[in-house]
Amino acid sequence: MTASFLAGQRCAGVLLHPTSLPGPWEAGVIGSDAWRYLNWLKDGGFRLWQMLPIGPVGDSLSPYQMTSAFAGNPRLIDPESAPLAAWLAARPGGAVAPRSAMTGNWDARRLLLHQAWQGFSAVGTPYEAAHFQAYWQAQREWLLPYALFRAGRRRFGEEGWWTWPEDLRRRRPEAVSRLLKEAAPEIREIAFEQWIFDRQWSALRRRAREYGIQLLGDLPIYVDLDSADVWWHRRLFRVDGNGRPEAVAGVPPDYFSAEGQRWGNPLYNWEALRAEGFRWWVDRVKTQLRRFDGLRIDHFRGLQAFWEIPSDSVSARVGSWHLAPGAELLEAIGAACGGQPLIAEDLGTITPEVTALRRQFGLPGMLIAQFAFDGSPDNPYLPANHVEQAVLYSGTHDNDTVAGWYRSLDRAARDYVHGVLGCGPDDMPDALLRSVWQSRTDAVIFPLQDLLRQGSESRMNTPGTTRGNWTWRFSWPVVPAGLAAECLQQAGESGRQL
Repeated sequence: MTASFLAGQRCAGVLLHPTSLPGPWEAGVIGSDAWRYLNWLKDGGFRLWQMLPIGPVGDSLSPYQMTSAFAGNPRLIDPESAPLAAWLAARPGGAVAPRSAMTGNWDARRLLLHQAWQGFSAVGTPYEAAHFQAYWQAQREWLLPYALFRAGRRRFGEEGWWTWPEDLRRRRPEAVSRLLKEAAPEIREIAFEQWIFDRQWSALRRRAREYGIQLLGDLPIYVDLDSADVWWHRRLFRVDGNGRPEAVAGVPPDYFSAEGQRWGNPLYNWEALRAEGFRWWVDRVKTQLRRFDGLRIDHFRGLQAFWEIPSDSVSARVGSWHLAPGAELLEAIGAACGGQPLIAEDLGTITPEVTALRRQFGLPGMLIAQFAFDGSPDNPYLPANHVEQAVLYSGTHDNDTVAGWYRSLDRAARDYVHGVLGCGPDDMPDALLRSVWQSRTDAVIFPLQDLLRQGSESRMNTPGTTRGNWTWRFSWPVVPAGLAAECLQQAGESGRQL
């Protein structure tokens, strides 16, 4: 068993998706508030900033329903950062609308990116143009399919690619060449968006490194059917000739959902992936490791065996387990990336085989503090049963906040929590948070909502629901002035200080 990339660090981090940052726009961006937040993390002694997937999302806003496994989310671009502000000011055709007219929705802000592209095209320096061209060439293998996919969606009413004309749906060379020629200016603009995203993200990561803070990303195991990846690499996914899934992904009933979860993602054609040396997967991981120091693999158990749901079934209860070549895949990733800087999300139905796969590659698993109180002395989430090679969370984006979870418990359950933690009702949720800090696990991570002691109204996501998710944001006034100092003290007392 190899060592985890977190082994021996004994560190602490905060889970906060960039869209939850404060700011003037309809969601958080990689702007001044992101830099201010990095300063706050440093002041609190934190060494990890964990995020959800940062790829482009659709109307659901779910970061687990992305139109590309490689691209960055243009909604995270800050239009006011340099040099965008200069390009906006220099655009032909008149002044830019004031920010007050642009903060209401994504469509308005997308117009600013278009205007910045116009300004760049008009006044961009030779150095900037050469830098953009170099980025385009370096990332062309995934960037061209993504730009073509975006251009195709716009031409066909933003409908799924399986509804496109057959020659383009099947990616016949003459149809792709025609789209490439017709949409050439649009494709360059989409590439420009990704270049700007990359510049802003790289600047954020450099500052994080200066502060000794590692960025921890999130890699969904599956990709969305309506994505550039499935359209362009259809042979790697189990879809039929019309682009429809032959079977879909999900999980059977577990403690997150009594009915299970039917995600609807197409399953992988593992034989096709194996035949090409898992190149698509390896390239995907390498792209994300340009942005992050480590990655959490969501639904890690699907790399050992996956739950296959018939495509015509509306229930996740109907399905069967099938083996996946996880060891071969992880070996390929390790060989290409110099190791596996990964965290395994090993929640749900976990078998000895899944645990053996995780341990074979030295990957830390996940523990959730809220799951410790079922009454079983063998519960692995109990503080007394924690292991070092793990990441302990007070909760995740799929959990209620600690305060909200505690308030939802009946009296008997609360009494049990008090007994385990040695506290009374007036010391919750602080007692649970202290127990997380003091855990023997290598790393601990808190959703910012828990550090702010916020209730269920601040929950990020409720699995199995489609409304009211992914929109939570904090504001600086709700962050107590002494919270960073409090966290720094806890980090020092638990041996986790930056």
